[in-house]
Amino acid sequence: MLSGRGMVALTLLVALAGGCTPAVPTPVPETVLRPQWRELTLPAPPGPSGRLVLRDATVCGGRWYLSGALADPAGVTRPVVWTSADAENWRSLEFQGTSYYGERAVIYALGCRGDRIAMLGARSGGAHGNPRITQWYGGPDGPLHEVIAGFQLYGGPDAVNTVRLAGGPLGWAIAGNRLAGSAVWLSPDATGFTIREGLPELAGDARGRTTAYDVLPVGGGWLMVGALTRADRIDRDALAWRSPDGEHWTRLPAPESPDYEEFDRVALLAGTPYAVGLRGARFGAWRLVDGAWSEAGVFGSTRPGPVAWVAGLAVVDAGLVTVVSDGEMYRLWLMSPEQGWVSVTSPAPLRAAGVSAAGVAGAGGRVLAMSDDGSGAHVWITDLPTAGR
Repeated sequence: MLSGRGMVALTLLVALAGGCTPAVPTPVPETVLRPQWRELTLPAPPGPSGRLVLRDATVCGGRWYLSGALADPAGVTRPVVWTSADAENWRSLEFQGTSYYGERAVIYALGCRGDRIAMLGARSGGAHGNPRITQWYGGPDGPLHEVIAGFQLYGGPDAVNTVRLAGGPLGWAIAGNRLAGSAVWLSPDATGFTIREGLPELAGDARGRTTAYDVLPVGGGWLMVGALTRADRIDRDALAWRSPDGEHWTRLPAPESPDYEEFDRVALLAGTPYAVGLRGARFGAWRLVDGAWSEAGVFGSTRPGPVAWVAGLAVVDAGLVTVVSDGEMYRLWLMSPEQGWVSVTSPAPLRAAGVSAAGVAGAGGRVLAMSDDGSGAHVWITDLPTAGR
């Protein structure tokens, strides 16, 4: 976000209570999963060499993807995406950028549907140094085409950010935010998007400001997750939206709580949507069943002061794998039906500071973890045990 091969050791660390002195509390048992990580070396893409920048990873249609950029000594970047059939043997894909910012984009978000991939890139520029968003699409073998769009589609005076994108039965959706609150960009084929902002229920209103962080195809429509900052309070409440078409949205709030909460990422596990995000001084998970959210456990902790967030979420045979920033380090966790939330040892210390990034992807029993601390980037894989091992 250690190299070596071997089976994953699942170690149950139970602190034994000593003596009979009631003043000594009994420690809470902690389960730790200790995978054997193997670090990968990505092949250099054609062109000048540079420092590797990694930002996102995903799996779709039996293909693994990693994205980011290469940065030369002067800090000038060019977009890079790698693909693999097994997460071990990688090759880079050709980019066909046509704009100034497209040729310098850092690819920070990946989405896929079948054999089509789409992505978002960004590079700061202009008079105010704001991120200039570029959008791309292509097949698993490339090339990747830049979509030429008007500046105000992703930028302009009402811009806040564009965060995640996903493909589904209805086409493609991008989750993001404008001055009016949460917004969505829609496309039938990822070759060009149209923005929908200020939509009832999705955008902010008298109840407070809405913020979107992720989007997922669900049941022939869309599920977007984020938060609501109420007009009369300073904390946030976790909030999701459901839509059959991307145009009409219904709010799905999390159960009420006095804690600061938000949905950062969402994924589908065994047909059930799960959202993961901040919950007070810890991280929490929720599941969506019959149109209502219920709690699915808490885990980890956050440091006071620095911002904490969920950096990635993936689905594997064992359950949900997530990487979170506690404000100091990126840490890995697994939610399995048998163990609940389990801490997973990282392949190396993953520091969360400055322009750092981390992410996870997974399929079957294999998990990929990536990290970038601003001075160097790394990728590792591991194979989790199957049932009965």
